Amino acid sequence: MSISVGDKAPDFDLPTDGGGHVKLSDLKGKPVVIYFYPKDMTPGCTTESCDFRDQHPNFAAVNAEIIGISKDSATRHDKFKAKYDLNFTLASDEENDTCERYGVWVEKSMYGKKYMGIERTTLVIDGEGVIRNIWSKVKVKGHVDEVLAAVKAL
Repeated sequence: MSISVGDKAPDFDLPTDGGGHVKLSDLKGKPVVIYFYPKDMTPGCTTESCDFRDQHPNFAAVNAEIIGISKDSATRHDKFKAKYDLNFTLASDEENDTCERYGVWVEKSMYGKKYMGIERTTLVIDGEGVIRNIWSKVKVKGHVDEVLAAVKAL
């Protein structure tokens, strides 16, 4: 499935760190930043998550929720969150349903070997559940500042 700016964001209900769950439709009325990332504890994903952590007070100031989604288990998310003192929700999409519906589960290539994986992607969803921004194939450096600017512009 492919999604575009202006589309209604597909709803999801996923398990999270801390034994909870998050449902996108429960967050109606506030901006939501969803970032899909390949794997907990890897260098790029750690940097991106820590950048969101460091900017969290600025997102909170505009009432925005941040949700990181990967295929890691909620238990692994607990370890990742504790190790890096992450201050936002990490959701687990072990079944790959949400990644598929958002179009971030793609064929990738490394050293000539092809495999399926999550393409680092960030979305900003407005309070009505409409996708306002999409960044695909995200380069981590400076990315969170761009996302914050987009949220502030809503």
